[in-house]
Amino acid sequence: MSDILGLLFPFFGLIAVGFIAARLIRQPESGLVWLNVFIVYAALPALFFKLVSNTPFDQLTRLDFISVDLLATYAVFSLLFAAGYFWKRNGVRESTIQAFAGAYGNIGYMGPGLAILALGEAAAVPVALIVCFENALHFIVAPSIMAVADGGAVRKASLARQVLTKALLHPFIIATALGFAVAASGVQPPDAFNRLVDYLAQAAAPCALFAMGVTLALRPVKRVPVEIGYIVPAKLILHPVLVYAFMMLHGGFDPVWVEAAVLLAALPTATNVFVIAQQYGIWYERASATILITTICSAVTLAGLLLLIDATALPL
Repeated sequence: MSDILGLLFPFFGLIAVGFIAARLIRQPESGLVWLNVFIVYAALPALFFKLVSNTPFDQLTRLDFISVDLLATYAVFSLLFAAGYFWKRNGVRESTIQAFAGAYGNIGYMGPGLAILALGEAAAVPVALIVCFENALHFIVAPSIMAVADGGAVRKASLARQVLTKALLHPFIIATALGFAVAASGVQPPDAFNRLVDYLAQAAAPCALFAMGVTLALRPVKRVPVEIGYIVPAKLILHPVLVYAFMMLHGGFDPVWVEAAVLLAALPTATNVFVIAQQYGIWYERASATILITTICSAVTLAGLLLLIDATALPL
């Protein structure tokens, strides 16, 4: 148990440091702009490039793995969308944000560092695949559903162009694609370039977690949604359970890959859910509350999951 707490403490400790700093040093959220630029456009892309480029190419072509992971994730998304739309009588846009709150985990900021520390370097490839493919699909699904909900105000050709551009030109996707190219070609980049990538990659987790804490502090909880009663257990319990079940039903995956997929599925709601909600002007205050509550609760649920993995209670 002490090993698990020692693993999680630095992660949630960095979030807490950012949260406290934002409370004590009163600065507007705009002060985070350049740190977020560094994280999204430099540090995390460097980390994904490093993980993928150092991996044998045959391991990078496991489309069966990422397909099973996406199937489980969007099963949760569909279930929560149906709950919001048919049960709570919310609109399509509100139900979409609620569904993302339960299916879109903080895989970019928290995933790579936590999974690699907990599971070792063998978790690098499945983590990179999940982060890139899930993010790309989320970038496509969100604007597509919102456009349909708006009654087709945006022309289909224009929408397709905007969606594909946003998905394919995202720094995570570009960095991963470059990593794929290096792994496939076998070409070794110069040592000086590798050292730069290492410096950037090492800064990814601390900066991302600190920024996450600041963001949580600057978005106070004003409206706690009634849907939180089922969104939180769906995100922190149902999502990892379904990922595990789908992986086991398919079979044939390395145990570490399954553990990595389950661990990423158990992460709290991504801050990007607030960004999407704010962009469309719907459910954003309650999205902020959901992110904060799932983050706090995940300290307990992640500890329990890591205990299960450590005790080999999962029959992988």
